[in-house]
Parts: sequence; C-alpha cells; structure tokens
Amino acid sequence: MNINMTLIGQMIAFAIFVWFCTKYVWPPISNALHERQKKIADGLDAASRASRDLELAEQQASETLRESKEQAAEILEQAHKRSTQMIDEARDQARQEGERMIAQAKSEIDQEVNRAKEELRGQVSRLAIVGAERVLEASIDEKQHGKLVDQLAEEL
Repeated sequence: MNINMTLIGQMIAFAIFVWFCTKYVWPPISNALHERQKKIADGLDAASRASRDLELAEQQASETLRESKEQAAEILEQAHKRSTQMIDEARDQARQEGERMIAQAKSEIDQEVNRAKEELRGQVSRLAIVGAERVLEASIDEKQHGKLVDQLAEEL
C-alpha cells in the first residue's frame, strides 16, 4: 500500500471522527460544562446573597437589640420617675396628715384649756361666794379678814 493512501485514509477517518465528535459528543459535553458553569455562578450568587442577607440580618438584630436596650432604659427611667413621684406624694400626704393631726391636737388642747378656764372660773366664783359668805358672817375685823384671805389663798 501506498503511504499516500494511508495518509489520506487516516485524514478521512480523522475528519469523520472530528465531525462525529463535533456533531454527537461535543454538544452534550459543552452543555454539561455550561450547566456546570451556570450552577457554579448561581451558587456563588446565592452565597453572596446569603452573605448580604446574613449581614442585613445581623444589622437588624443589632438594631433591634439597641432599640430593646433603649426601651428598657426608658422603662427603667419611667419607673424611677414614678417611684420618686410616689415617694414625693407619700411624703406630701404624710406632711398633710401630720399638719392635720397637729391642728386637731391644737384644737383639742384649746378646748381643754377653755374647759379648764371655765372650770377655774366656776371654782373662783364659788370661792368668791364662799369667801364673801364667811366675810359677811364674821365681823369686819381686819385681822380676821386677813386670816380668811389666807385661808382662801390656801384653798386655791
């Protein structure tokens, strides 16, 4: 056989092999590579989206935590203000109650003083009457009159 014919036969066989590979073998391999590239790109996009979503979720979580801390601080401040207000109100009520009790005690003391004065007036008037009766019953002797005044003073 001739080397030229072998070479030409090999070229024809190679051309048929190349045509067969480009027609039947290469498209599925190319499609598989494109699908694989697409899956990898989609996976990378999904990973970057997940990373962004994670960062956003962390930011939202930190924002929510900060807002919660602010609300807790505000609630504590309001509770402190309310407790201070309640203490002040209780103090005012106690002061008012004390003033009312002092006024009531003063009123009772004034009433007792008035009763004591009335009682003393009654006793003084009785003593004056008794003293006058004794003076009138006795003679108008100055020595005896002095003794009676001394007795009345002792009785008082």
